[in-house]
Amino acid sequence: MTLYRSTRILLAGAALCAFTGPALALDGQDLLKKINASFATGGTSITADSIEVDGTDVILKGLKLGVEGPATEKPLVLEELTLQGVSEEDDGSYYIERVEFPEVNVTEEKSTFKVQDLYLSGVYVPGDANAEGIDSLMFYEEAHSGPVDVTVDGKPVFSMAEAVGTMGLSEDESTITFEGTVTGVKADLSTVEDPKAKETIAALGLTSLDGNMNMSGSWEVESGTIDIEDYSIDFANVGKLSLAFSMSGYTLDLVKQMQEQARMMQAQPQNEQAQQAAGLAMLGLVQQMSLVDAQIRFEDAGITKRGLDYAGKSQGADGATMGQMVKGMVPLLLAQAKLGALQNEVSAAVNAYIDDPKALTIAAAPANPIAFPMIMGAAMGAPETIPSLIGLKVTAND
Repeated sequence: MTLYRSTRILLAGAALCAFTGPALALDGQDLLKKINASFATGGTSITADSIEVDGTDVILKGLKLGVEGPATEKPLVLEELTLQGVSEEDDGSYYIERVEFPEVNVTEEKSTFKVQDLYLSGVYVPGDANAEGIDSLMFYEEAHSGPVDVTVDGKPVFSMAEAVGTMGLSEDESTITFEGTVTGVKADLSTVEDPKAKETIAALGLTSLDGNMNMSGSWEVESGTIDIEDYSIDFANVGKLSLAFSMSGYTLDLVKQMQEQARMMQAQPQNEQAQQAAGLAMLGLVQQMSLVDAQIRFEDAGITKRGLDYAGKSQGADGATMGQMVKGMVPLLLAQAKLGALQNEVSAAVNAYIDDPKALTIAAAPANPIAFPMIMGAAMGAPETIPSLIGLKVTAND
């Protein structure tokens, strides 16, 4: 499988199609069939009233995008969608240069939802969704969304400037890398009507939010090692929450089994027995994975002090006094958790953070990958062994 193609190869392929005429014409029905085969495990299907081919473009008319589930859920309907610069490979796979989606502008009762500049580029459609390894996956080089605006009663309540997601493939085609950014996220919470919630939001300085999101990582498909290097949400005057983790055992076979279980749960939402059975099956699948390392970190930008001030006010005290009360309660709560020697470390970190709120970090770094069943068993039977089992550390302001 070749994910990335040079411009020369693409132009040559287009020219070849033009000169050879109908003998090598694209088969739009076959393309749609293979797209649906890739979506099948997720319970998603695409239908079209008609399919037209114009050179290297495939036009889907009367397109309906549906997800298995309750019959009351209506499919997404698009009058027309053009797949631009389509080429077929010798192995039956397809490469689509660009898919541009029409602008979304929906009004329902008092709310409006608008999305602009939606597109996918560099889309790979596998020739056989049941093939081995990466060759069975459908993915893209870039997914893009322009401005998103949500209004209620004509007043903006949420907006986003841009979202971009990219995927790449290593030279040996063993690892998929991915990155994503969401910029200019703004939310207006002043419209909340509940008086108590409105008071809390105002006291915490959350009336308006302005931030960004980032994600980056990689997945070694054959070994099943997935590494999320950064998954962070950063809001001005609030703080930045970052998550990073690495797991092994997340193989392609496991992914497909989990997708199948999710599809079954989605198909029978009212069947309690089916939901429980699928849930247990999903839990069994998760147990095939192991923890390599993990970290959760919060970098404060003012929310901690405002939170202590607000909590203290409700207790008839100021923020500083509330901070001292929290520092006194933490050891008592940790004693009930039976965390052993980690209790003193956590208490020291919390004390340091409350005295000078900068950053609080929780990290797990076991000497060797630890299977999730071992962690779950320790949590239920001997929670005091968890810190040493997974190499748990809690630090502040580092």
